[in-house]
This record gives sequence, C-alpha cells and structure tokens, in this order.
Amino acid sequence: MINNRERIKALKENKYQGVFGVKKQTFDKMLEILEKSYAKLHSKGGSSCKLEILDKLIIMLSYYREYRSMENMAFDYNVSKSTICESIKWVEQELIKDGTFSLPSKRKLVEEMPEIEAILVDVMEVPMERPKKKSA
Repeated sequence: MINNRERIKALKENKYQGVFGVKKQTFDKMLEILEKSYAKLHSKGGSSCKLEILDKLIIMLSYYREYRSMENMAFDYNVSKSTICESIKWVEQELIKDGTFSLPSKRKLVEEMPEIEAILVDVMEVPMERPKKKSA
C-alpha cells in the first residue's frame, strides 16, 4: 500500500504541477472540498472507505495525468478495479457539485471563440501482427 501522506509531506511546492498536473494551491483546495463533502456524507455514520480521501484525489489526478489503467492502480493500492473506478467517479462528481472547478458551458465557449478554420486530428496507426494462414 502506498503511503501518500508521507509522500505529500516530502513533496516540494514547485513539484506539484509536474507530478499531479495542478498547482499546490489547487490540490489543497480540491482536498479541502473532498474532505468537507466526505464529512457531510458520513456525518450520521456509515462504513469507512477502503481508500483515504487523499488517495482518491491522487488516483483521479494520476488517472487523467498519466493515463494509467485502473487495474494497475488497483494493484498498487491493493483494492479492486471497481473501487478505483468508484473513487474516480466520486471525486469527479464532488468537484463538479462544488462548482469551484467547473468550466463554462459548451454554448458559452462556442460564442466566445472565433470561427474555427481547421481541425487537427492526431491519429496514429499501430501495426498488428496477425497469424499467418497455413496452407493445407
């Protein structure tokens, strides 16, 4: 099991952007929102989570930053793949509900943007080895 509390204490402020993709202030604000939400959710009791709130935030950020598979993260945290998936969804939903990190609507973005002249699509083909047909 990964001890993220100790790792975060040792992490310098200028390293947050490179490791998590967000600045320390943003990371701390996200963590604060999630902790308040968790406290409100479990104010009347309930079972504790398999993962800490800090772990859930780090999992969500690393999932988007590094494109790690859920199975790989599940192995690192010694939980099931479904626990990782639920954790990512919970963090997303709570941050969206709070509204601090929400983006403007699609309509507003389209209205503010000038006409799009070209669209660039990054597509890469990967050759696949196929079994050769045997002649009978």
